Amino acid sequence: MNEVRIEFMTSAEIDVAISEGARTAILPLGAVEQHGGHLPLSMDADHADALAVRVARHLGGALVLPTVRVGYSPHHLGFTGTLSLRASTLESVCEDYCRHLAKDGFERIVMFSGHIGNHPVMRDFEVRLAEALAPLTVIVFSDTEAILNAWRRAAEIVAFLGANVGGHADIAETSVMLELHPQKVRLDRLSRGYTGRVDQQLLDRAFQDGIGAVSPNGVLGDPEGASERIGAACLDAVTSLIADYARARGA
Repeated sequence: MNEVRIEFMTSAEIDVAISEGARTAILPLGAVEQHGGHLPLSMDADHADALAVRVARHLGGALVLPTVRVGYSPHHLGFTGTLSLRASTLESVCEDYCRHLAKDGFERIVMFSGHIGNHPVMRDFEVRLAEALAPLTVIVFSDTEAILNAWRRAAEIVAFLGANVGGHADIAETSVMLELHPQKVRLDRLSRGYTGRVDQQLLDRAFQDGIGAVSPNGVLGDPEGASERIGAACLDAVTSLIADYARARGA
């Protein structure tokens, strides 16, 4: 059986998978927030969905929990339609998702986010979540810079366009969506956003003042040149990042 997403499996099938060695649960986090004029609000949740299946298969012995689709996005609320959980709510949802897994035979949780904006919240609650979910081992991947660098390398290797990576609705995210759901990309509405250096100072300003204060159209980077090939390379690179991190910590 190829299915690893527990919401699409029966209880009996999950029992069999656990009896055959599945001890890791993957918890993907996403967001429902603006992504410029060319990508849907589902971008981060769709991305997390796809990464979770890839990470589970990369690790082996792993099953995927349903994506927490709405994340921490107050910095995007200036754009119509964006939804945002409070940081405390996101923490509680993650705890509740995982609270009963140990009794079913799982031994560890691997958590990551398709939305970089969840990373500060995840870093803040990581220790508390590990304490609350003991004896489960909680492995949280929240390395923003590693993801941005992986995207830059992928875009550069495939098309010499690493400079177009900015981290939000840019060439990387647009390419990922072209690879996963090309019908969702409005190719006639591609628009460059903020293209300066994306560093912690810039991210801090975006979190404090809202993404619109940094980029009026909500884009960090440039989506021009996006392609399915770049998207596949970005997915492969981030899958390896997360899986290698988890494996080094016992997954």
